[in-house]
Order: sequence, then structure tokens, then C-alpha cells
Amino acid sequence: MSLALPQPLRPPASPVWAAVAVLALLALPQNPDAEGGAGPADAVSALVVVLCVVRLLRQRRRPLSRTAAVVLGMPVAGVALAALHAASPGAGISGLGRYLQIFVLVPGAVLLLIRDRRDARLLAWALVALALWQGAVGVHQYVTGTGASYQGEDVRAVGTFGPQDVMGMATVVSLGLVAAVGLALGHSEVRQRTAAGVCAMALLLPLAVSFSRGAWIATAVTCAVQLVLAGVRRALKVAAAVVAAGVVLVGGFGVGSAMLQERISSITRVTDAPDQSVTDRYTMWAAAVDMWREHPLTGVGLKGFPDHRDAHASLALSSGSDTEGAGAAFRRQPLLSPHNMYLLVLGEQGLLGLLALAGGWLAVLVCALRRLLRTRRQGAPALDCALVAVGLLLWQLVDFVYADIGGPSTVLTAVCLGLASWWALAAPTGQGAGPR
Repeated sequence: MSLALPQPLRPPASPVWAAVAVLALLALPQNPDAEGGAGPADAVSALVVVLCVVRLLRQRRRPLSRTAAVVLGMPVAGVALAALHAASPGAGISGLGRYLQIFVLVPGAVLLLIRDRRDARLLAWALVALALWQGAVGVHQYVTGTGASYQGEDVRAVGTFGPQDVMGMATVVSLGLVAAVGLALGHSEVRQRTAAGVCAMALLLPLAVSFSRGAWIATAVTCAVQLVLAGVRRALKVAAAVVAAGVVLVGGFGVGSAMLQERISSITRVTDAPDQSVTDRYTMWAAAVDMWREHPLTGVGLKGFPDHRDAHASLALSSGSDTEGAGAAFRRQPLLSPHNMYLLVLGEQGLLGLLALAGGWLAVLVCALRRLLRTRRQGAPALDCALVAVGLLLWQLVDFVYADIGGPSTVLTAVCLGLASWWALAAPTGQGAGPR
């Protein structure tokens, strides 16, 4: 007769590791000669959706609450209608698939794969780790002069994304910094808060040398809101630490170079003396608005902006932007989008599409803020998850004023929307205001 004690069953691995795998693939080098678009991370994101469907079928449970299903499904109607008005069936189908991937399917899958706040923290730390890796590559590019071309010098930090996705590293580092700030401001153990604070400070340097004005603005606004939501006292302490870090960066590492100072000062000159990139952006914004005026309800159709751009843009628009460096040869990239997600949707999908898409984002933000405030009042340990979720969503909504979807880093938007949707629509209510 055996006296061996029964071994305890190991808990199954968290399904959220599938979403972490998507982030891990974003750390791989991109093909410098690629035209952009979907990449390996997008392929894995499709597998994540399939995995989620298989789990739901095996568990035979209701996947989403009625509120979550309505909010996440709102963009479908507008996108499907715009796909019918596309210039060609191929453009309509590919555009429909991309929008559903980024704003419906992958966010919904991530929402369902997160079981509790431990999973949410795991995904947040994976985002911080990705940002640290891309930031380290970017700083090396800046120091060694092997980055993308900027004002005639190969110093712009682009990480592994290359100049074809010049905003990729800035997006990753910004979202990682926002996640780190949320983790640092929560009610978790001191070790985690300290580590997150150190990571947030470390990410300031790569964010600076990305030379991305839109990412700077979105990150500053988001972190300020996170600090206010966490409490005034803590906000003052963190603000003092940020000022000290800024002094170290400028004085100790010499980050305050002439190019960086000029880039910062150009933010205040966007109306008085805009550079060509700002002029192009204003021109494309006006073109998108003009498209909407001609087709106010349904827009010109998915992927219709490039075809209608020249008919609505003024002569101030340049023929494209120059990209080179970071392992890629010189290339003239055409301007195929207005670099404003709201105006892109308005021009291609009309007012119906914008209300459906932005309305869903606003609903998620309102639900997330309400749950965050309730969590803070109760002193629940889920405050860090709340600050991360609200911060990631808010950063994306602010950044959409200066950017739109496109490139390998776009799938990161879907993962962040999924994490925010989990907190807003799936975390249980009651004492603790969040999953265990």
C-alpha cells in the first residue's frame, strides 16, 4: 500500500499568455524593405481569436455580457456599411477585415482571455518589457547614429520597426510608460510599485529621442490624468520625481540637444510657422473634412482616402515624405492617410461610422472611469489595473488626433483596447471593484 501523498494539481497556464505572445512578436526586427501593413504579430492575433472561440465552445458559457457585446459590436455596422461603398470589392473586404481585427475581434478576445487582475498585471508588465526592449534599441540608435534619418542625421530612434513604421517605437514606449505609471500608482506591494516607477523613468529617454510630438503630447496628457486619478498627494510626489528625472536627462545625458529643443519648440509653432510635415497634415485634414461634406452619412468608402485625396487637397500638400536609415534605403512614401483617426473614419465611413466607432470608445472610457473611481473609494487593490486600463485607452484616444492605424505596431492598439475593455466591461462589481 503506497503512502505517497497525492500531488496537488497545478493550475493551468493563463490563457492571457496568448496575448503576451502577440507582444513578444512585436519585439522582433521588421523587414526594412517591407511596405508596412500586417506582420507576424497580426497572424498570431488571428490565432488568439481562434483560441478564444475554441475555449468558449469547450466551456459552453455565455462569452460576453449584453453591455459588452453591444459596446464592442458597435463599430461593425458602420464599417460594414462603408465596405459596401468601397471603390472595389477587394478594398472593401481588406478594410473590413482590418477594422474588425483591430477594434472588434482582438479586443474582444483579449477581454475574454483575461481571467483576473493577475492576468491584467501580467499583460501590463509584458507591455512594459516590450517598451524597455524597443527603447533600449532606440537609444542605441540615437547614440550610435544608426537610427532613421532626421534633419539629415540618422539619429531618430525607431527601435526594430524601421523607418517604414517611424511611429512604432514611439507608440510602444509611450504605452509601456503609461502602463508603468499605472502600476506604480496602485495599491500593490512596494516592490512592484518601485520597479514600475524605475521602468517609467527609464522610458523617458527613448521617448524623448523618438522625436514624436504626437506621442509626447498624448503621454503627457495621459500621465497627468493618471496622477490626478490616483490622488493629489501622490501626484505631487511623482511630479517632483519627473522633474528630477528631466534634469538628469538634460544635464547628465545631454538629451537637450539642439534638434530636440527645436522639436519641442515646434509644438508651439504649429499655427504660426508650421514645418512641411505639419502643413501636409493640415492639408490632409482639410481633404478628409471635404470628403465628408460630399458624403456626410456614409463617407467615400473604406480605403477611399488615397483615391479621393488629390481631388480635395490643396497645392500645399507635398508628394510624400522621405524615409531612410536604420537599415533601409531611401524611399519616398506617399501620404495615404490624414494621420488623424477621427477624420479618417469621418471621411471614409461618414458620420454613421464615426459615431459607431468613437461612441464605443467613449462608452468604454466612461465605464472604466466609473469603476476606477469606485475602486479608489473602496481602497481596493485593483487600483493599479484600473489606472493602467484607463491610461492605455486615454493615450490611444488622444494619440488618434495625430495618428491613425497602419503598420506592424497597429495590433498593439487592439491589445490595449482589449485590456481597457476588460476593466470597463468584464471586471465584476461589488466589494473590491475588480477581479482577484
